Amino acid sequence: MLGPMIPGINKHELPALLEAAANAGATFAGYTFVRLNGSVKLLFHQWLHQHFPDRADKVWHLIESGHGGKVNDSDFGRRMRGEGLIADMIAIQFRNHCRKLGLNKEKLRLDSSQFFRPGQQGSLF
Repeated sequence: MLGPMIPGINKHELPALLEAAANAGATFAGYTFVRLNGSVKLLFHQWLHQHFPDRADKVWHLIESGHGGKVNDSDFGRRMRGEGLIADMIAIQFRNHCRKLGLNKEKLRLDSSQFFRPGQQGSLF
């Protein structure tokens, strides 16, 4: 699992990380796009300007472009993968390298027979 992928900071490491995982025997990989919710946004902004002052504003704007102009998206299904050009570029790069390395060939089949909605009474017999 790679994450969070941060454009301008660690996006370029994606191919090497996937290759290392495949060489170590991984058969499945996933990733998340950076998402800065709550007070994490303020801490990350400060950290970014302290450690990467030369590109802090550019990275911040790339993260915003991946979440429709914000640095956080709470909508299920979009919040962990992002949207827009930069998020699409990361998704394409991820898929291409997974295909090249033979990762994610099998579809995971999950057993949902034991699932019940929270608050529902389970059956004993």
